[in-house]
Amino acid sequence: MKLLITGGAGFIGSAVVRQAVSAGHHVVNLDALTYAACLDNVTSVANSPLYTFEHADIRDADALQQIFTKHKPDAVMHLAAESHVDRSIDGPAAFIETNINGTYNMLEAARTFWNAEGKPEDFRFHHISTDEVYGTLGATGMFTETTPYAPTSPYSASKAASDHLVRAWYETYGLPVVITNCSNNYGPYHFPEKLVPVVILRALAGEPIPIYGNGQNIRDWLYVEDHADALLTVLSNGAVGRTYNIGGENEVTNLDLVHMICKILDAKRPNATPYAKQITFVADRPGHDLRYAIDPTRIREELGWRPSVTLEQGLELTVQWYLDNEDWWRALQARDGVGDRLGVAK
Repeated sequence: MKLLITGGAGFIGSAVVRQAVSAGHHVVNLDALTYAACLDNVTSVANSPLYTFEHADIRDADALQQIFTKHKPDAVMHLAAESHVDRSIDGPAAFIETNINGTYNMLEAARTFWNAEGKPEDFRFHHISTDEVYGTLGATGMFTETTPYAPTSPYSASKAASDHLVRAWYETYGLPVVITNCSNNYGPYHFPEKLVPVVILRALAGEPIPIYGNGQNIRDWLYVEDHADALLTVLSNGAVGRTYNIGGENEVTNLDLVHMICKILDAKRPNATPYAKQITFVADRPGHDLRYAIDPTRIREELGWRPSVTLEQGLELTVQWYLDNEDWWRALQARDGVGDRLGVAK
């Protein structure tokens, strides 16, 4: 297939680009190259005849129309989004503009193209979203595809809105869509403002490792290469109009996750004292959801997909990748906001 992938220079998007090209798909990578994007993420496929880059912003409706007309994709994988909760607390406007208005522009560009091509039945618009749209769980229960939406941050609210737009374009216009909602991702090329890389890089630098609140917030962790595989599976085999929740089947508290990373670093890069000694508890994030947990029954039973990497295996791979790729992450540490405490509501 010829795939138009938005946000393909980002963390998850670049993993999808790399896997898609490796699988023989022709990929058009559409990215605005904002602060969290990095074209080095796709260096391994950049010279492939199956890869094309388009520098464009999903907020630019005219540019999107031109790209659809030029490339005539068989499918769209829409990953471009502002995604950092802390940044959404400090500056929600960018999340509204990109995640809501940008998704609207993508849907309209896709619909115009789809109509012009005679509404091909095999065209797909795959919208990639997050489990954060469901809000927070207590000590028990799991998110399913029918869990009511209850977002609590500007980020999750903007993603919830974009999900609703995609469903509306399916119900109203018949645009053939699929939606996926994933749990927390981690792995290689993770931008260094997110929890896992923050822990690794703060530990290596001998700096305090910050943990919000008491560290008992629980997340389900999904290795990014597994996620990319799941997304391509849904694109190829998912039912039109269907939502699929993608989880890693790896629930753990933030505090336990940090201890796991520190233990791996103790083995791989021994220090005079255990890295866990650098753990520091800091003021909690406003509206910090207590627990996320995904029920992956639908994608497992309908599409036969399950994660292939355990949390222990994935963290080992991730820590080793950061140890081996210092040039990549050092170049990003000077970017706006990286290393600063964000998301303290005023």
